[in-house]
Amino acid sequence: MENYKFIEGLTSDVMFEAYGKNLEELFKNSALALSSVICDVKNVKKERSFSVDLKGSSTEDLMVNWLQEIIALVDTEEIFFSRFDITEISENNLKAKIYGEPISPEKAGVVVKGVTYYKLKIEKIRNNYKATISLDI
Repeated sequence: MENYKFIEGLTSDVMFEAYGKNLEELFKNSALALSSVICDVKNVKKERSFSVDLKGSSTEDLMVNWLQEIIALVDTEEIFFSRFDITEISENNLKAKIYGEPISPEKAGVVVKGVTYYKLKIEKIRNNYKATISLDI
C-alpha cells in the first residue's frame, strides 16, 4: 500500500474550464468563473461600472489580460464584480463594461493573485469554445 500520491489540482492553483457559443460568451463566462472564486458572485449588486479596453497578441493572451484586469480592479478599486457586458471582441481586442459593488467581508471568497499560463488553452470544438484557465491563489 502506498503512503501518499500527488493529486494534480490540490496546489496553490485553481483551474477551471469555461464555455461559450462564441468568444463574447466565453470571455463573459470566464470572468464569471473568476469572480465566483473571488466572491459570492450571485449576491454582488451592480452599483458601480467600469469600462475595460484591452488588447492581446493572441486570444489566449487577451484572455489573460482580461482576467488580470478584473483582478487588478478588485485590488485597486476594492470592488467585487458580478456582471460582464462585452461590447466588442475579436481575437486581439476586447471592450467591456463590468459592474459590481464595494468589497465586503461577508461576500469575500479566495484572494486570487493572478492568472497563470499553466495549461492555458482556448479551443473551438465544433460550434463552441472552451477555455482552460489556471489561477494563482
